[in-house]
Amino acid sequence: MRNVAVEPFTIEVPQHELDELRRRVLATRWPEEIPGSGSTYGANLDAVRGLAHYWAAGYDWRRHERELNGFPQFTTVIDGQKLHFLHVRSPHAEALPLVLTHGWPGSVSEFVKVIEPLVDPVGTGGDPADAFHVVVPSLPGYGFSGPTTEAGWDVRRTAQAFDELMARLGYDRYGAQGGDWGSMVTRHLGALAPKRVVGMHVNMLPAFPSGAPDDLADLTPNEARQRARGEEYMAAGQGYLAIQSSRPQTLAYALLDSPVGLLAWIAEKFWAWTDHDGRWQDAITPDELLTDVSIYWFTGTAGSAARMYYESMSSLAVLPPATREVPLGVASFPAEILLGRRRWVETDHDLRQWSEFDRGGHFAALEQPDLLVSDVRKFFRTLR
Repeated sequence: MRNVAVEPFTIEVPQHELDELRRRVLATRWPEEIPGSGSTYGANLDAVRGLAHYWAAGYDWRRHERELNGFPQFTTVIDGQKLHFLHVRSPHAEALPLVLTHGWPGSVSEFVKVIEPLVDPVGTGGDPADAFHVVVPSLPGYGFSGPTTEAGWDVRRTAQAFDELMARLGYDRYGAQGGDWGSMVTRHLGALAPKRVVGMHVNMLPAFPSGAPDDLADLTPNEARQRARGEEYMAAGQGYLAIQSSRPQTLAYALLDSPVGLLAWIAEKFWAWTDHDGRWQDAITPDELLTDVSIYWFTGTAGSAARMYYESMSSLAVLPPATREVPLGVASFPAEILLGRRRWVETDHDLRQWSEFDRGGHFAALEQPDLLVSDVRKFFRTLR
């Protein structure tokens, strides 16, 4: 008989692990840097050193641990893999179940500012008819789901596990939302379970020209910016992808042994993928960044998280099948790294909503929670 138990979970990082983290950070062997090079060669030395000092001497993990523990959390085993998830039920009986999926280098901490407004819109001046029962899983191999223990955990298999999770929680119909890997899991869910998934909402969507002569004709100003952003990413922003999709185990030795190495590897992406004019703290706070990095560190999952790239690239699961059976909504934030033209998306999807915003980046739930919540409410309003 298969194990379908759902067990309560509380985050409790032992004090000796906090002490060891501080010791390791303070003992960092720092690299040299070309004077005045800024971020030309990667994560800037002064910026990483400043964050590391705050991590060791000012950042309060216990405060953020308590914040996360303020949400009901659980674990269960699906397809042989432990899955950790937040499950926050709405006080409104007609609420729609909604699974929110993060990506890399994110975690469930990305969603702390959107959960309550989605669960209880009345508390933020909204309509109770827009309420959701919210489920926020840690991707397999990420965070409190712990490392994956066998090969094959790509985004398609993850979607299968998440559909089983929603069924295990008693939800026959539900919506799905995500960015980064979460956008791919969301679209796989729609393709795998079109009778159960009422709608897919994403804030990243790679889409490609069809080959038609007018593929790049009549670009709007927003489309021109998105195209330039995508070209910049393709030209100079994919070094992490190359190694995580080909040699994740080699990288894992460094990320699991050096907290500052892990910090630099992740922080560079938050700095590069958020919407700001050179001061990343205008997009996210140091505490938000360090909470995310701390989750990877304390759970020892940086290596297994990287493996999702290897698994998903080698299986081609990075290309979810298009489906017209499930409505799609897209939120376009100007600093997103990959987002195709609307006309390319409309070709293969039942596109019901396309929203363009004047601010925000790749980590929308952290950067612009109010805009994301409003867009999710609007999209699902006609699909309940």
